[in-house]
Amino acid sequence: MPFPTRHKLTFAVMAYKNQQQFIEALEKAGELVRIKSYVNPKLEMAEITDRMSKEPGGGRAILFENSGYGIPVLMNAYGSEKRMCMALGVNHLDDIAREIEDLFKLLSAPKEGIIDKLKLLPQLGRFASWMPKVKKGRGECQEIIMTVPDITQLPVITCWPKDGGPFVTLPVIHTKDPNNGSRNVGMYRMQVFGPVLTGMHWHKHKVSAKHFAEYKKLNKRMPVAVALGGDPVYAYAATAPLPENVDEYMLAGFLRKKKVELVKCITQPEVEVPADADFIIEGYVDPNDELIWEGPFGDHTGYYSLPDWYPRFHITAITHKKNAVYPATIVGIPPQEDAWLGKATERIFLAPIKMTMVPEIVDMDMPVEGVFHNLVITKIKKDYAGQGQKVMNAMWGAGQMMFNKILVLTAPPPPKGGIIEDSFKINDYLRLAQDVFKNLNPATDIYFSTGPMDVLDHSCSKLGFGGKMCIDGTFKFPEESDENNKQAVINDHISAESIKSLFPEIASVNLSLLKKEISCIIVSVKKNRPGHIKELHEQLCALPELAGIKMILFVEHTVDANDLPTALWRFCNNLDPKRDHHIDKRPAPGSLSPANDYTTCMGLDGTRKTKELDGFNRDWPNIIVADDATIKAVDEKWDQLGIGPFIPSPSLKFKDQLYGEEAVVS
Repeated sequence: MPFPTRHKLTFAVMAYKNQQQFIEALEKAGELVRIKSYVNPKLEMAEITDRMSKEPGGGRAILFENSGYGIPVLMNAYGSEKRMCMALGVNHLDDIAREIEDLFKLLSAPKEGIIDKLKLLPQLGRFASWMPKVKKGRGECQEIIMTVPDITQLPVITCWPKDGGPFVTLPVIHTKDPNNGSRNVGMYRMQVFGPVLTGMHWHKHKVSAKHFAEYKKLNKRMPVAVALGGDPVYAYAATAPLPENVDEYMLAGFLRKKKVELVKCITQPEVEVPADADFIIEGYVDPNDELIWEGPFGDHTGYYSLPDWYPRFHITAITHKKNAVYPATIVGIPPQEDAWLGKATERIFLAPIKMTMVPEIVDMDMPVEGVFHNLVITKIKKDYAGQGQKVMNAMWGAGQMMFNKILVLTAPPPPKGGIIEDSFKINDYLRLAQDVFKNLNPATDIYFSTGPMDVLDHSCSKLGFGGKMCIDGTFKFPEESDENNKQAVINDHISAESIKSLFPEIASVNLSLLKKEISCIIVSVKKNRPGHIKELHEQLCALPELAGIKMILFVEHTVDANDLPTALWRFCNNLDPKRDHHIDKRPAPGSLSPANDYTTCMGLDGTRKTKELDGFNRDWPNIIVADDATIKAVDEKWDQLGIGPFIPSPSLKFKDQLYGEEAVVS
């Protein structure tokens, strides 16, 4: 699951005239495959895309030319570093961060005289050139107006077998604050319930939901417009974690180096949309409506998000350009296309975070196994004791970083004698883990808190509110060190079989990290009683051969502990750190001062939680896999698709990890 090695990429930096020009560029670069035979938008397109997206380097974008609706469907368009860079018009994602950082430095530099101030004028002119412009008349997106709007006439895909229905998955949704007219552009899935009715899945933390709250106060219908297609930068801008007062189309203009041209909607003229979009869906949300039961939906966590009540979106018009292409994406077990949208955000927003909130940050990384918010790694320049906690608090208070569950901090030691000690890149996960665990005292360097969480996080005992954890793996100043911590030397000759023989509930043990000087093991266990993980953790810590282990990660018995990417993905999803941690602290063996010297090991329970064994009172979702009928249908038509050698379904690997009604019975 790790991201592939980056290669140098070269192509023209440009603003795309429309989505069709982007498709042409993808094809010219060898990044697109066309499927001419019929593929059903219900489940089959998603299954083919899932197979392609998990190929090395993200495979290729797919243009399904025969959807059965007379409208082609584009998928996996952002599903690799190269295609993400092409969409944003750069050779490397870090290029954007450097340009933003240069702008920040220029604008914040002291201006001592008139000459310094005059030097700013060209930059201010650049700012003006990025601002969106509303033009008169109609745009390409309004070349054709449906006589009777009917969203069921579009090839809206059904992604996964337990989904509540078909979902619009790449909608660029436009709303406005009724008080000041400020625009918000976001991306929220839309379940189709009928020809002129969908759900509007905006979470309470989102700006569009705040706009809706203002319309409720005014008792007015809220106009909404949804764009699909157009310049590929629009979809990215809609996902970007911008401050509320920054127009997403200013970011889009900055990225494409050309202002976005907007036109007024036909039935909702208060809202403007990109003139070059492929489709526009206009409508409104009425504050007097009853909410609609929306979901479930196979989400980016790799689990189904559970159904809940959301606003109804009433469609008043659908317009589109000639030869329109319907864009769609799927999310599910990583890696998927959305990982690259997240990687773009990680790189682009590194500079603003460094320049405005946390200046000591050197770099940041969101591993794909952490599905965005679950796991964030941050490298800092450390100058004083307690700086790790300062960064922790700043990051958990920074925009969407408030949803972060596990924060890992690393920092190289200061130079000795003017020589900087060997450092490592943040995505060198082996070196990172070695450094973090070398510096870690589990008793003093792991911090827990509670706060807002992504509503898609199923591990929280309460919706949208749960535990967070910071692992401070930075080097420690004397003030931060505890001389009584006497961690033993790791024994890397222990046997997984010997551990399993002592505990029949253990299905597998991953000891491979010990041989790499990382004092952590992963244990796959079948829980069978309340308090089982805490008890097992204490028993494992009491084994002399496990002295020196600093951390034990527990996962479900159906997960192979030796499949590290899968085990980490499952672990991060299923853990509420504050609720699910168990610290074992005991006298250090062989110490001359046993009353004071100690050794510690942190246990973290990343297993599924139930009411019977854990007192967990929410429903626990299943992971997302394709059904057998869809897998068989795609297998049988593979040779007709013309997309290369056969790729088996990624879902086959996970069939035996289901539970409940969906579980595979052997």
